[in-house]
Amino acid sequence: MVRYLSFILAFALGLSLTATAQSEEDESFENELSYGVNFNSNGGLIGGVFVRSVYPMNNRMYQFGGLEIVEIKHPKENRLYSETGDQFIAGKQNYLFVIRPHYGREFVLFRKAAESGVQVNAIAAAGPSLGLLAPYYIRYNYGGPGGEDIRTEQYDPQKHRSLENIMGNGTVFQGLSESNVNFGAHIKGGLSFEYGRYRESIAGIEVGFMLELFPKEMVIIPQAENEQLFTSVYLNLYYGRRK
Repeated sequence: MVRYLSFILAFALGLSLTATAQSEEDESFENELSYGVNFNSNGGLIGGVFVRSVYPMNNRMYQFGGLEIVEIKHPKENRLYSETGDQFIAGKQNYLFVIRPHYGREFVLFRKAAESGVQVNAIAAAGPSLGLLAPYYIRYNYGGPGGEDIRTEQYDPQKHRSLENIMGNGTVFQGLSESNVNFGAHIKGGLSFEYGRYRESIAGIEVGFMLELFPKEMVIIPQAENEQLFTSVYLNLYYGRRK
């Protein structure tokens, strides 16, 4: 994951060199609303989603507020198949979802021309983190060989000792209402590469680094090492409109 993000960053930096030769035409606007998907080194195929609202402070400085919702996965998650063909993650006890409201600033490093090119912004943001530890449910057969007594329960390493008796996992929504709420904080910094041919429409990528801290360990897999401090590199793909 880190290798791919590094390649994308290098590619975007190469494209941004064209922006230095373009005229710095003022692109004034009142508000910019963008949304997109997040990929990060602590997530899966898609880490989460986000929305952000940007307001100009002057010709080169913007302020923004945003909201990001992601899932953090344990690096030792191992997806297996039961005898019924259903999937489950061995040893997983909780999902970890994080809601991140944040406030930040953007500084224009290279401005694109009005109708084309690449604009490069430096970005920094910080805010609280709301960590939701939601129970990970499995379907476990207490009947043993030849029997059938299947119950849907949160995984417990003391009760569910046999992987062969796990028939699959439940749905995310089964345990979401039982989430244990944990308050933390996060800070991130990165570069945004904005593409687009028109003033009112934007699209681009943001790459950067995030640091997030919770007051206690977030237990995802109880029989493995769990963290309270999370670091990650991330990539955001976004699209938005200006007015």
